[in-house]
Amino acid sequence: MPAVQNVLVVGAGAAGSAAAIALARAGVRVDLIDTAASVNALGSGITLQGNALRELRALGVWEACRDQGYAFEGLGLRAPDPAGTLIAEIPELRTGGDDPPATMGMYRPALAQILIDRAAEVGARVRFGTRYNAFLQDDDGVHVDFADGSTGRYDLLVGADGINSQTRRGLGIDVEPRGIGLGIWRCFGPRPESVTRTDLIYGGPSYIAGYCPTSEDTLYAYIVEDYQDRSGLSPQQGLEVMRSLAEAYHGPWDEIRDNLTDASRVHYTRFSTHVVPAPWHRGRVVLIGDAAHTCPPTIAQGAAQAFEDAAVLADVIVRRDTLDEDAWAEFTDRRFARAKAVVDASMQLAQWQLDHERGDVPGLMRGISQMLATPA
Repeated sequence: MPAVQNVLVVGAGAAGSAAAIALARAGVRVDLIDTAASVNALGSGITLQGNALRELRALGVWEACRDQGYAFEGLGLRAPDPAGTLIAEIPELRTGGDDPPATMGMYRPALAQILIDRAAEVGARVRFGTRYNAFLQDDDGVHVDFADGSTGRYDLLVGADGINSQTRRGLGIDVEPRGIGLGIWRCFGPRPESVTRTDLIYGGPSYIAGYCPTSEDTLYAYIVEDYQDRSGLSPQQGLEVMRSLAEAYHGPWDEIRDNLTDASRVHYTRFSTHVVPAPWHRGRVVLIGDAAHTCPPTIAQGAAQAFEDAAVLADVIVRRDTLDEDAWAEFTDRRFARAKAVVDASMQLAQWQLDHERGDVPGLMRGISQMLATPA
């Protein structure tokens, strides 16, 4: 019998949805809540490395994701010259094993909907537009007061409520995300026939210009710059800024830029990072995903690490009869050092960019990929 019988999962993003699926499928009663009115995935596209695809297969959603995504096996590097010259093609290590592809791009809202649908299918009770005001725990469980006046009692509360986690703050953990000095423009649009994988251009007036196919018909593209407060820009002004930055990049970028016409498809965010020191639990409340750790998207591991958190948490709970310190020690041993290594590597790549330093990018990426090839 699982160590817990009923669980409240706060946050219906990647970590929360995955935890809800894994626990509900094992017979645990799960309430999955989110403050958003409906499925709400910010951004445009997402790059999923092999270890993320391995977890999607374990959750029973791989086929649905594969049908809506775009799989590829390598990475291209282009020059910031008038032709966007291809200078290298780099095969990527299959961190998910021999079966899934090395990498897949996908429309982020589509992935979010697939995960929510799967959570409901396996028995989780999904409630959007729901928030809690407070929780109070004792040795046996957690009492939760919801904003609508209702209450609930749970054996475990899982805080998967993102980078600005209410649950993290409610536990009195004073770790907050910090900006690192970089900002990223992202857009979503039609896929040119020439775009069949992620290509990156380092240099030019911005740090990175890249793109990733997300389906047979779509892609998302991005440009990384020094972070600026862009909050005062209208959507149309944001579109114009991204088009202006894209003028310096060529090859497939010429067609991508010409298709950049929908201001609602352009978003700007800063790179942020934090890691909650181990352990990530306090009594019967635990943090996973962005509530516990975030990193710049320089190695595209945000969702993958969220999925791994959820998988390990569920595995520990389902295999054990008691949620005791031995169980929490196993969860910490399997997740903390691995997630921190990913954050540290992502930060190192970002710092090399800020310092205009080449660094041993292939060596760093090879080391991280080899670690991730072994399941958490």
